[in-house]
Parts: sequence; structure tokens; C-alpha cells
Amino acid sequence: MNTKKFRWVAALAVGVVAAGSMTACSASGGSGDSDTITYWASNQAPTVERDAEILQESIDRYTEETGVKVDLEVIPWSDLYNRILTAVSSGEGPDVLNIGNTWAVSLQSSGAFVPWEGEALDAIGGQDRFVQSSFATGGAEGQAPTSVPIYGLSYSLYYNTAMFEAAGITTPPATWDEFVEDAKKLTIDTDGDGQIDQWGVTMAGSSIANNAHQAFVRGLQNGGSLYDDDGNPDFGNDGVVTGVKEWVDLMAVDKVVSPSDAESVNGSDMAATFAEGQAAMFFDQAPGDNLKSRNFTDYAAAPVPMETADATGLEGTQSHVAGINVSVFENSGNKEAAIDFVKHLTSDDEQKYLNESFGSLPVVTTAYDDPAFQTDVIKLKQTILADHAQPMPLYPSEGQMETLVGTAIKDLLATAAQGGSVSEADVKSALEDANSQMTTGQ
Repeated sequence: MNTKKFRWVAALAVGVVAAGSMTACSASGGSGDSDTITYWASNQAPTVERDAEILQESIDRYTEETGVKVDLEVIPWSDLYNRILTAVSSGEGPDVLNIGNTWAVSLQSSGAFVPWEGEALDAIGGQDRFVQSSFATGGAEGQAPTSVPIYGLSYSLYYNTAMFEAAGITTPPATWDEFVEDAKKLTIDTDGDGQIDQWGVTMAGSSIANNAHQAFVRGLQNGGSLYDDDGNPDFGNDGVVTGVKEWVDLMAVDKVVSPSDAESVNGSDMAATFAEGQAAMFFDQAPGDNLKSRNFTDYAAAPVPMETADATGLEGTQSHVAGINVSVFENSGNKEAAIDFVKHLTSDDEQKYLNESFGSLPVVTTAYDDPAFQTDVIKLKQTILADHAQPMPLYPSEGQMETLVGTAIKDLLATAAQGGSVSEADVKSALEDANSQMTTGQ
């Protein structure tokens, strides 16, 4: 069993792992069996069971071709980051694992993962095969990435076409003001019992990641940024406060989001609410497979509204460069097979199969020749990634930022859900408190 000392950056774990030391430790991962590797996959489908079904087909092809078995575990997003941090700390991890690409720099700083350079990068066909904006999310600028993309994603606005027609809305909103105005028209009591049963918008208010993504996008649209030009956290600047206030106001002031959404934890919750006719709009990255599994087709996708319809540059941001990456643990007991499995997952054929199955975007350019990726939704997302997407901050503290900012917004939404008011000063105080925790490492 190969072992190696890893110096983990303890600050990254603030607020993420409730117990356990995050100091240096001895680590050894994977099965240690030369005929078997272990793989932690992220949850991309409506259920982890469906993820397993899709992935097992790909794994079976790999095993048939190479003779190497793959022990698969699909881990929900609510648990994945904690599981990875614990694996790095304890050394009890898989050989191969998926990560949210916004965590790439934070996890890179642990030193726990194989750098994709030299023979390792050659083994998967080299950098030029990949969509470059996705490949750039694999690690800090100027360093060899420690993850490579596997699924490409971007946020879009999904809206119920039948509800829009019934409300007399002929086009999706292009600006935030139009979005709120339409959401109010779509928030109605459909059966006359005095209770709202169709909401304009649904959100996953307890999703730390979703909240952080909104702070990033809405902050940029309003002229703010989560980090200053020197790379220091700056969560409480006017632009970010304005953007987060807009997001929280959807529940607190505009009353177009159900208070129960404060407890929703992921995209599957939003897709379920949307497909069941309880909400008319939501922002998500790839809900197509989820909606298809619910036999729901009365919807369309559009760009995320901006402050002005013609906004460009940072103020024209509609999404971060979203996606899922894949890494290999440096201390894998079967590193050669682990790298070979990543080659399999990023091969042209598997990219077509996996991304068509999950409704995401291929991360290798040649896969786009497939007719499955010529749809209007896919072309919309390609345009967003090309013209209206920015990478999340490429700093080692990014993972900690998501936890602290996302939790602050979660708490603000919880206050709104309980009928409490959320002023601009409340938003600024919450974000400045998160900023303080970040800078003090508490």
C-alpha cells in the first residue's frame, strides 16, 4: 500500500466538517486491489439509483475492455464535499472521484490529487481535446490542474410555457425587473381557497452551493465581486449586498417564492415543485433528465435575466462556468488504472453517452458532432458559456467561501420564511460576518 504525507489546509474545512482534525495526516486511498478501483460519483440524475444505472453501463464497457472492476458509489451533493474533505484528512478515500469544479482550486491546495501534466495528461489525450473554458476550471491559474472536466454545465432560466401563456406573458423576462414582474403575475391562488398554490419562482433555499452561485452571479451583475483585485474576500461590498438582497427579496418582499422553499436542499426539489405545477420558473443547470423522468414537457429554457437586457462583460454574467470535474487521488493504490478510467470517462464515445444521459454538455470538442447536442437548449448553454459565464473565484479559499456565503443566505431565507423582515443592513451584516469568519479562520 502506497502512503504519502499530506498537509491539509485546515482553514478550508471551516464550517464544513463538524468534527475531526484537519491537520496533517498519513493518507492511503483506493481499494489497493490491482484488479479493482473505487469511484465516487456525484449525483447528476433525479436519484442516485438512476445515476448508478447510467454509470454502470459505462463501467461495464470499461471492465469488459480492460478487465479492471470499478466499485461505484454515488454520493448526494449535500454530502460530497464533506466526504472528500474527510477522505483527504483520513486517507480513506477512493481512487477516482467527481468534484464540483468550483472546489477544484481549494482541493488542489491539499496536495492530495494527481496533477494532470506529463504522462498523466498524455494518457487522456492532452489538453487540446477539451473545451478550454471547462479545462481551465481544473485548478489555479499557472499550475498543473488536479482535476479535468467530465460534465459541462451552465445556469439557465426554466419556465412553464403553459403558465406563461395563461398569464398573457409572451416572452421570457430579459431583465431582473421583468423577471420579478412576471413572477408576481404567476403567483396566484388557482382554486380560490385563499391560499397561494402556484408560485412564480421556486428555489433551493437550503442549498449552500446554489446560494453561493447566486451571490456570485447577482453580485457581478450589480457591479460587485466576492473577492477584491488582490484576492481578498470582500463579501459585504455594495454590489454583492444588492445582488443577494434581490435574491432574498423574492421570498421576503416580492412574495413570489413559497416559504417552504427555504428548506429545499437541491435541484431535484426544484424540478419536482416545477413539474408538479407549484411554481412557474426556476434557475438550474441541467434539469432535463429530472423533468423527463416526471414526464413533464411544458417548459422552455432562456438566459438568466440581467439588470439590463444589453449588459456585457462582468455585469452581463448569467452563470459561472459550471460543471463537474474528475480527479485521481495521489495515493491511489492503483493509480495507473485510475488514470486509465478517467481516460475512459472522457473518451469521445463515453462523453456522448454520459452527457446525453445526464442532459449536460460534453467537455471534449469532438463530441459536439453528435446530433444529441444540436438541440436549442444545448446551443443556448453553449452561448451562455461562451459569452455570459465567468469562472468562480480561482482561489484556495473558494470552497470555504461557498460554505460561509451560502450558509449566510440560507439563514436569511429562513428568517424570511418565518415571516421576519430582511433589510439591506441585515444582508450586509450577514455577509460581513461570513467575511470575518473567512479572514479569521474561525
